[in-house]
Amino acid sequence: MPVIHPNRHADWKKSSHSEGDGGNCVEVALNLAVSGVVPVRDSKDRSGPALGISASGWESFIAAVQAGEFGEV
Repeated sequence: MPVIHPNRHADWKKSSHSEGDGGNCVEVALNLAVSGVVPVRDSKDRSGPALGISASGWESFIAAVQAGEFGEV
């Protein structure tokens, strides 16, 4: 997985189920997925780097979460 530095056009989103204080969560910039890479970063380190996950890998991960393959989340 490459470490990337998304540009200022990243529209970061995090789960509505995350803690209100911003801890213990990741954020994704799905608006940049058109380039084939979904940037994912630690919500506690917003100026830090992001991991670049392939769009197909991200889709597979989300499908697995929705199918309950990781247990109850």
